[in-house]
Amino acid sequence: MYSSLLGKIDKVDLRQIWKHEAINFTNWLAKPDNIQLLSEDLDIELDNIKTEEASGRYSVDIVADEVESGRKVIIENQLETTDHRHLGQILTYASAHDASIIIWITKDYTEEHKQAIDWFNRHMPEEISFFLIQIELWKIGDSQPAPKFNIISRPNNWAKTFKKASGSNDKVSETKLTQQRFWTEFKEYAEKAGGTKVNLGRTPRPQHWYDISIGTTKGHLSLTINTRHDYIACELYIRSDHDFYQKLLDKKEAIESVIDRNLDWMDLEDKSAYRIQSRYQCNPFDEEKWETYFEWLRESVDKFYTTFKPYI
Repeated sequence: MYSSLLGKIDKVDLRQIWKHEAINFTNWLAKPDNIQLLSEDLDIELDNIKTEEASGRYSVDIVADEVESGRKVIIENQLETTDHRHLGQILTYASAHDASIIIWITKDYTEEHKQAIDWFNRHMPEEISFFLIQIELWKIGDSQPAPKFNIISRPNNWAKTFKKASGSNDKVSETKLTQQRFWTEFKEYAEKAGGTKVNLGRTPRPQHWYDISIGTTKGHLSLTINTRHDYIACELYIRSDHDFYQKLLDKKEAIESVIDRNLDWMDLEDKSAYRIQSRYQCNPFDEEKWETYFEWLRESVDKFYTTFKPYI
C-alpha cells in the first residue's frame, strides 16, 4: 500500500553527463567537492590536484599529493571497460611521477584486469598501492544523478599499510580521534546555537580541517585546527582560479572592512591555490574552552559567507 510513496532507482549512462573523458569527467573529478567524495571512500586526503600532467609524450589525467604521508598519487580515468592500453598507461604514469598510490577509475572492468591489479597489490612493496574503482551514476525518479564509487580492488590491509606509510602511531591516532570529536561537538554546538548561513552537512572526520560548500566551484570555506602552531582558522580556499583570487584581492580593503578583520592573503604558488584566512590563536585541544572556539568558528563562517557571497 506504500509502494506509491517509494521512488525507483535508475542507473544513468555516464556519457549522458560526461560526454568527453578528459574535458568533462576529469575536470569534474578534479573539483574540490568531487575529489573529496573519492577521498572519503579511500580514507585519504588529496591535495595539490593537477590535471593533464605530462609524462613524456603522454599526460596522466590527475596527479595529486596525499597530505598525511606526502605520497604522490596518480588517477587515470576511463569511461569504458578496462583495456590493456590503459593498464600499460597507469604503469608508465606511475613510473614517470614516482607515484605510490595508483588509482584507475573505469566504467566497467574485466576479470583479467581485476586480477592484474590484485596481483600488483600482492607482490609490490607495501608502500605501493593500486586501486581499481568503478564509477556509476544513479538517480531516483526525476532527481539529479548522483555518483557512486565502487572499490573493486584495493591493497590487502589497506588501513594498516596506509598507517605504516604515514608514519602513524598511537599518539597520532589519539590526535585524529580528538579532531573528529572537536568537529562533531562544533557541529552540534552550531546547530543548537541556531545554525549558520550555510549548511554544515558533511560528516565530521578524524582530520584537522572541515570543509564547507558555499554553492560554487570557485572555492569553499575551510575550518582548520592547528596544534603545531596553536590556532584555529576560517578561510576561503580557492583552487586554480587566479582571476577569481585577483578579483577579491583588488577589493581587499572593502572586504576586510565588511568582515571587520585583518586577513592573511596567501598565494600558494606551489599548489596552484589561494587562501584568504582569519586565525584565532589558542590551544585547540583545551577542551574547557571549546565552546569559545566553537562560537568563534560559527561567527566566522557567517562573516565569511556574507562577505564573499556578493563576489561569487
